[in-house]
Amino acid sequence: MPEISSHILIVGCGNMGGAMLRGWVASGRSPKHFTVIDPVAQDLPSGVRHVASADALDESFDTVLLGIKPQILDSLAPAIRARIAPNALVLSILAGAMTSALAALFPDTHIVRLMPNLSAALGLSPLGLFSAALSSAERDAVDALVAPLGTPVWIDDEAQMDAVTALAGSGPAFVYRFIDALAQGGVAAGLPAETSARLALATVAGAARLAAVSDESPAALAMRVTSPGGTTAAGLAVLDAGDGLRNLVEATLKAARDRGAQLAKGDKT
Repeated sequence: MPEISSHILIVGCGNMGGAMLRGWVASGRSPKHFTVIDPVAQDLPSGVRHVASADALDESFDTVLLGIKPQILDSLAPAIRARIAPNALVLSILAGAMTSALAALFPDTHIVRLMPNLSAALGLSPLGLFSAALSSAERDAVDALVAPLGTPVWIDDEAQMDAVTALAGSGPAFVYRFIDALAQGGVAAGLPAETSARLALATVAGAARLAAVSDESPAALAMRVTSPGGTTAAGLAVLDAGDGLRNLVEATLKAARDRGAQLAKGDKT
C-alpha cells in the first residue's frame, strides 16, 4: 500500500460520511483535501469539492471512503472503480459488505472495513476496523488517518464486524432512545417536559463522561450511586427484575447484528 494520500475521495456523504468529513475538517485537515461524490449532499464544509457522480471526475484517487448504501453498491461499483487508483486504500463503512465482496468489486486495492458512529464529527467515535491483509505498519498508517475521528479498535475476526456494527454503529440510536425514555419517565414522575429533557440529557452526558475516565467498571459505578434501601436501589430493582434490562439490550444488539449478517448474504430488502 502506498503512502496514504492527503486527498480523500468520499463516495456517498450522508449522515455518517458527513460526520466523518466534519470530524476530519474540525481536526485541522483542509476541506480542499476532500472530493465528495453524492447527488444530494448538502451543507458540506466550504472548500470541499462536490460532484454529483463519478462521471464528473477525470482523475483517480489513492484514498477512498465508501459511504453509500450497501443496497446500491453493485450498481455504482463500475463508475466508482474507474476513479480508484491501483493499490489504493479503500475504506468501507457499508454494513454487511464483506471484504471478499469488496475486493471482487475493487481489485488491486487494500480493503479496510470501518464502523464508526456519528460521534466521529466530534472526534469521539469508536472505530471498529478490519482488514484481511494489512501489515502492522499499514495498520498504523490507517490508525493515523482515522484517529482524528475517535478511537481505532482493530477486530481480528471479520465475522465479529456485524456485532461491532450493532454495538458501536447502531448503539448511539439505542442510547438516544434511552435518553428519550428517561425524559418521558421524568414527565410521568411529575416534571415539566422541558425540565425533564434537560435533566435527562445532562445526566447521561455526565454519567458517560465519568465512566470514560474512571478506573472502575460501569457496574461498580452503579453500586457507588446506590445506597441500600434508597431511591436508586428502588429504581434498579425494576431494571434488574428478571434481568429485564440486560435481556432487552441483548435482544436489541442481536437483532442489529443479525441484520448485518443478512445484508452480507445479499438481502437488500
